[in-house]
Amino acid sequence: MIPLGDATRRPVNFPVVTLTIIAVNALVFVLELAKGDAFILRWSLVPADIKTGHGLITIFTSMFMHAGWEHIIGNMVFFWAFGPEMEDVMGRSRFLLFYVLGGLLAALAQVAVNPASTVPSLGASGAIAAVMGAFVTTYPRDRIRTVLLLGIFVRVAYVPAVLLMGLWFLTQLFSGVGALAQVQTGAGVAYMAHIGGFVYGALTGRLFEPSRRRHSQ
Repeated sequence: MIPLGDATRRPVNFPVVTLTIIAVNALVFVLELAKGDAFILRWSLVPADIKTGHGLITIFTSMFMHAGWEHIIGNMVFFWAFGPEMEDVMGRSRFLLFYVLGGLLAALAQVAVNPASTVPSLGASGAIAAVMGAFVTTYPRDRIRTVLLLGIFVRVAYVPAVLLMGLWFLTQLFSGVGALAQVQTGAGVAYMAHIGGFVYGALTGRLFEPSRRRHSQ
């Protein structure tokens, strides 16, 4: 399932922060392509280094890096599907803070699961999962225009946010449990970052809304 956007509502304000974050991710990806592996290894997060107190800046920098074209395109499509609405409801400064904290906590969740790993970890998925978690607690009944890939058949459907996010989260949860059996390798998708980011977003997203909006509901 590939979400394309909220079919129920449109943001009132232009999504400056969302587009800026996408632009930063694109710029960093261009730098990755230009500078190669040395650049990627320098700014990616290595759990074993974080455990020993080294390379702490990579907890931040790694959330703007990606492992390839499919990785960055997939992440930015998901982000664009939910980011503008959450930026609109939170406000620009609160949304930026929420996004960065989500990325940091998601990265730390991944480190906590496999602190001995020496495999570099990178990607915006944890921060984007936080946005998704906030979205489902804010607009659970909104219909999300979604591309369904059914073998060789492709169709567009309108899926309730709570169903779409619920299925996505369960997939990450079961995949994460399975990945724990291979934790010694440290390779693969950072499922715990996805889970940690989503849970953070679901629990705290409403707290980043302006107080007048929270009190009016």
